[in-house]
Amino acid sequence: MSRIDGRKYDQLRQVRITRNYIKHAEGSVLIEVGDTKIICTASVEEKLPRFMLDPTQKRRGGWVTAEYSMLPRATKTRNIRDATRGKIGGRTQEIQRLIGRSLRAIVDGKLLGERTIWLDCDVVQADGGTRTAAITGAFIALWDACSHLIDRKKIKEMPIIDFIAATSVGIIKGQPMLDLCYVEDSIADVDMNIVMTAQGGFVELQGTAEQSPFSREEANGLIDLAIGGIEQLISLQRKMLIGGEELVEL
Repeated sequence: MSRIDGRKYDQLRQVRITRNYIKHAEGSVLIEVGDTKIICTASVEEKLPRFMLDPTQKRRGGWVTAEYSMLPRATKTRNIRDATRGKIGGRTQEIQRLIGRSLRAIVDGKLLGERTIWLDCDVVQADGGTRTAAITGAFIALWDACSHLIDRKKIKEMPIIDFIAATSVGIIKGQPMLDLCYVEDSIADVDMNIVMTAQGGFVELQGTAEQSPFSREEANGLIDLAIGGIEQLISLQRKMLIGGEELVEL
């Protein structure tokens, strides 16, 4: 079946990443995946969260955490800000925990030292895949924040131990597809978000059947499809971070 934007079933949307997008942050990017646009910033705070100061805590070293939000007109109709509601919505909590969990998986806290890096992911425009794009973009902002600490001799070596990226996959009318836009996601029979490191380790597999249950074979096919997309995204990250580029596109 043809896709609404003419892509092949195994093709990512156009990806564009702009580095150093925010002047004051230690690390920042604007990541654009199709019509989804997210500003990701990394801010260094020279203290740990209160729970890590508990002497019974086994975790030692630094902490990486995330906050996620969507601007009111990131979608077709206006969303009420969480600040106006007076509480953070369940979806927002789920996504920011996913982002934080994913980025902590590739950071050696001992090398980071006793400090916190905040990853703020703000959706300017949403067209599906905001959580996966946020993870892919936040990784670059995190890398630049850690490089900032190295340059200022606050840490001795890079605490990031691997690259990480994420994408979505799904099944629509029996056809597995990579990187779903909003319209595709809204009609998918199966929807899955996958977070993976460059070494092939999975941090998160979020899969849901919207209609009938899916088989083990279908799940394996979706994972294989996602791996191909994530490898392309990590290649783009490497081009930016290892190659020193300020703007990369796929």
